[in-house]
Amino acid sequence: MIDTRTGPYAIFGLRFVLGLLFLAHAGLKIFVFTPAGTAQFFGSLGLPPALAYVAILWELAAAVALILGVWPRLAALAALPVLLGAIISVHWHAGFFFTNPNGGWEYPALWIVGLLVVAATGDGALALVPTPLPGAANGDRRHLSHAA
Repeated sequence: MIDTRTGPYAIFGLRFVLGLLFLAHAGLKIFVFTPAGTAQFFGSLGLPPALAYVAILWELAAAVALILGVWPRLAALAALPVLLGAIISVHWHAGFFFTNPNGGWEYPALWIVGLLVVAATGDGALALVPTPLPGAANGDRRHLSHAA
């Protein structure tokens, strides 16, 4: 049983922190590695270098959507390919633990679980633009994705 009084705020907290993590990760690519350096790294992995710019924009869009609560459930699902791509292209071969050389897939997998929790449980409190749900009437606030 989910506590409907506190559940929306817990989801909001998770959504907000995941958004901040995406913002920090995009910031790392922009301000530390630089977009050109990130593109060079993508190229070294055999990926199209232009995909680095897509990844940066995708992370920024996911961050803003999650933090502000703009279709958060869909934003959580839309962010999954970035993390799956990171696991497949970089972290899988390093093993499970993120402390392994070149970082294992433990940390991005935990991010994926958090995003799936947001997608499955609801938008959380303080969502500016709640995710439209099939079959839900406009203004229907009986489900967990809105604070009571």
